[in-house]
Amino acid sequence: MTEQPPVKSWRDALAVYRRPSVVTMLFLGFSAGLPFMLVFATLSAWLREMDVSRTAIGFFSWVGITYSIKFVWSPVVDRLPLPGLTRWLGRRRAWILLGQLGVALGLFGMALVDPRAALLPVALLALLVAFSSATQDVAIDAFRIESDVEAFQGALAAAYQMGYRLAILASYTGALYLAELASWRTAYLVMAGLMGVGMLTVLLRPEPATGIDRITAAREERAIAFIERNPQLPRWLQQTGAWLIGAVVCPLVDFLGRYGWFAMVVLGVVASFRISDIAMASMANPLYIDLGYSKAVIANISGAYGLAMTMLGAVLGGALAARYGLMRPLLAGAVLAATTNLLFAWMAGQGGATWALVLTISADNLSGGLAGSVFIAWLSSLTNTAYTATQYALFSSLMTLPGKFLSGFGGIVVDALGYPVFFTLAAALGLPAVVLIMVMMKHNRHPLPVDAATSADRQ
Repeated sequence: MTEQPPVKSWRDALAVYRRPSVVTMLFLGFSAGLPFMLVFATLSAWLREMDVSRTAIGFFSWVGITYSIKFVWSPVVDRLPLPGLTRWLGRRRAWILLGQLGVALGLFGMALVDPRAALLPVALLALLVAFSSATQDVAIDAFRIESDVEAFQGALAAAYQMGYRLAILASYTGALYLAELASWRTAYLVMAGLMGVGMLTVLLRPEPATGIDRITAAREERAIAFIERNPQLPRWLQQTGAWLIGAVVCPLVDFLGRYGWFAMVVLGVVASFRISDIAMASMANPLYIDLGYSKAVIANISGAYGLAMTMLGAVLGGALAARYGLMRPLLAGAVLAATTNLLFAWMAGQGGATWALVLTISADNLSGGLAGSVFIAWLSSLTNTAYTATQYALFSSLMTLPGKFLSGFGGIVVDALGYPVFFTLAAALGLPAVVLIMVMMKHNRHPLPVDAATSADRQ
């Protein structure tokens, strides 16, 4: 990933949203976000209406594990060509289209199955949707990173977030309306059809051009040398070993080779940047309910209004990254992500005042959208385009797992100490990210360019 100088004016910073690569990510973000709710909240509403037990519905949430372990098969997405599709579409678009076809097929199958008659087919089809969706995510992340230079990664991330949020609105609120007005079968058939938005985008947009730098090429040659040094091994074992070196070992060696011991600081930022927001998320809705807000108020302010503020923050974050580069907006995002949790602690003492909810949601979602765009752009800048899918999948998994683990203890903390203490502790969880980013800035450790040859290959 090459570093471009920041743009010189706010007008130029906002103009990045007219770039074809940025517009493309709006539609691919929609394709990525559409399946998510259809195997989680929307599906749980459908199953409960069909009188499926809450225990069984809880087991269905396990399909979401696929999103957290997608790094396991990301080397396959990075390296394995798909017969026919890769030659026609290229490495990234072929895998994106395959994932989209899997999602559409799974949703179509779910529309035709009656959960009251048999749950296993629904579970298997939901697993197909989740696995295909996670695979699509891996390929889209790689496509996004390779589509443009670093200066525009913030805008690409913002467009992706906006498309993703719009898809969640369609696949949750839209699907519920369709189910109410027509049927669940109709809702899922329409959602399967909406995957055509992403498919059409893949067919119309070109494959991003990438190159392999000299250092990466040298590492790749070691995989070839492995075969030559071990002629006594069976051919299949030679090829498997060479593939594993190139697809699994080389991405890790590449990252550690570029950063050395400082890789621990970088990985510390990756693991801690989102931990504050993710850890507190499980207790946000319980707080709203306990403060006496109605479901309609929560839906309107936390849902629709919050979505608008998140999208506004995403656009602002992309413009800031284009205007000032990545590090200063990254530090601002880390500070905002942590401190806005203190507003939830403050709101817990306001007795259910609507204005307090509006203020808290405004600040939290605006800062969340801003921080998300900048952070995704920064994560993208860490990757080598020879291993984009593998490295980014590893980073994104590390980004979410600590917060998800800690969020499970949120109820225990609230029951023992109350909401104000819980949200204050959640805010404190964001402090390590702030400190580590300041360390990177002090040592001037911006994500390192992979190699000058990479820049030349991508022009």
